[in-house]
Amino acid sequence: MNKKLKTRITTGLTALCLTIPLTLGAPAPRAEAGFDLSNIAGALIGGAAAHSQLNNELHKYNDTEQGRQEMLQHLKKQYGVNHDPYLNNQLDRIMHNLTTGIAAVDPSVYKKPYNYFINNEKTFNAFCTLGHNLSVNTGLYSVLQNEDEIAVVLAHELGHGQKDHPVKGARRALNVEIVGAATGSQAGQLMAAVVNNRHITKPMEREADALAFDYISHTGYNPGACAAVWQRVMDRSKGQPSSFQKFLSDHPANDDRRDAYAKRLNQYSNGHVTNKDGVIKVNTKVFCTPAAAGGMSAQERAYFVMGNLAAAYHNGHNTRAAYTEGNTVMLGQQPIITCTSGDESASVLAERLNKIK
Repeated sequence: MNKKLKTRITTGLTALCLTIPLTLGAPAPRAEAGFDLSNIAGALIGGAAAHSQLNNELHKYNDTEQGRQEMLQHLKKQYGVNHDPYLNNQLDRIMHNLTTGIAAVDPSVYKKPYNYFINNEKTFNAFCTLGHNLSVNTGLYSVLQNEDEIAVVLAHELGHGQKDHPVKGARRALNVEIVGAATGSQAGQLMAAVVNNRHITKPMEREADALAFDYISHTGYNPGACAAVWQRVMDRSKGQPSSFQKFLSDHPANDDRRDAYAKRLNQYSNGHVTNKDGVIKVNTKVFCTPAAAGGMSAQERAYFVMGNLAAAYHNGHNTRAAYTEGNTVMLGQQPIITCTSGDESASVLAERLNKIK
C-alpha cells in the first residue's frame, strides 16, 4: 500500500471512529469539518491490506493508551468541557461506585479504566466510544437530577464499553465499506449509510440494559431507578416532545425498557413485589400507591419504592419486622418509603407491610 493511500485510509478511519459513539439521546457525534469521510470508501479498495489497516486503527483508538488519549482530547475539543464543581464531583462519585459494581461481576474493568468528562452539549445524551471514553452532555442534567437515575444511564453506557460494542459496531460498518468499495458500490451512498446509522444493534442495546441492572444492583443505588428513569423520560417527553425526538426515534421504546426492568425487579425480589400502574403489591396484596413528590410523578416514584422492596427481599431483610423511623418505613435495615403529605402515614404502611410480607 503506498503512503498516500495509507494516509487516506488512516484519516478516514479516524474520522469514522469518532462518529460512532453509543448514545442514549442525541445523534452520534459528528466528525469535525477537517475530516473528509468520503475518502474512506475510495481508499478501502485495498482489500486485505485495507482490512489490516482497519484493524490497526481500531486497535490503536480502542486499546492503546496513546490512541485512547487522542480520542479523549478530540472529543473534549469538539464538544467542550463543563467544569461545574458539583456535577463533576457527582460524576466522580458515580464512576467510582459503578466501577466497584462492575468489578463485582466483571473484574476486567480495572484493565482499561474509563476516561470521562461532562461536555457542553445541551441535548439529553451520554455516550461511550472507542477506548472506554465516556462523556455526559450537560443537557442530561436538565432532565435528570436524581443521582440513582443518572447512574443508570451511565451504567448502560459502561455496559456497551465492557462488551466492546463501539469497536464491534465500527468494525462491522467499515468491513461493509471495504466490501462495497471492492465491488464498485457508490462511495457517497456508502458513507451516508455509515455516518447516519449508529451501528448498535437491538441485541446490543438489550445487553447493555441488562448489564446496567447487574451493575446497579451491586452498588448502593436503588435498583428501581432502572425502571424509574425511563418512566421519567416518558413523563418529560410528553411535555417536551421536540427535546426527545431523536432519542425516541432511534432507541428501543421507553415503555418496553421500563417494563423489562420492572420484570427484573420482580425477579430480584424473588417474585414477591410487583408494580402495576403505580400500585405496589407485596405477595399479591396491595401495599401502597405512592403519590407524586419531589419532582417525580406518582409512577416514577413507585418504581423507587418497588426497588427498595425488591432489595429488601433480595437481601433477606423481609425476615425482620417493618417499623418506622420518623416518616420512613423500614424493613430490617432497608428504607422502603419516606412518606409525604400525599401518602398514607408511615405507621399505617408499616403495619400493613407486616401483615402481607
